[in-house]
Amino acid sequence: MNTQIKIATPDLAPQITQLVNSAYRGDSGKQGWTTEAGILEGLRTDPERVTKDIVTPGNVILVKIEDQKFIACVHLEKKNDETAYLGMLTTAVSRQTQGTGKELMLASEEYVKKIWGCRKIEMTVIDSRHELISYYVRRGYEITNEKRPFPADPAFGIPKAGPLEFVVLEKNLS
Repeated sequence: MNTQIKIATPDLAPQITQLVNSAYRGDSGKQGWTTEAGILEGLRTDPERVTKDIVTPGNVILVKIEDQKFIACVHLEKKNDETAYLGMLTTAVSRQTQGTGKELMLASEEYVKKIWGCRKIEMTVIDSRHELISYYVRRGYEITNEKRPFPADPAFGIPKAGPLEFVVLEKNLS
């Protein structure tokens, strides 16, 4: 088995987009525990947005590939000299609950610490996603008092009921 975690290049945007959309939205995502299909309609991302995340300075997408199949990815953004943002953590539905997400989170934390010199990493999770928030808390993330509104832009998804809000979680890496 040939497994690697590497930094994504723009030519990988279609495969990353397919992985993310299949895990978060749509019929295949409903089989996994990370699905947002019950609370949001529409796509999670598109190749243009993924490409932008790949090529924008201070951003990187890490991908885990196993036997030439994309099984996980994560978007990292350097917010400032101290803090990085972790988003779009995705594990293929068939690989969920096997430690793949945990492995990619650890690789992300190591990357932002060693490459960017950040001492903290933060993320946002939709407030109604209690099981996902608990997962991150078990991995050392703490719930902050900060909340952020879900974007009103339909490109991020259309809420099925009422306005959504993000909970901000943070982990000290030092």
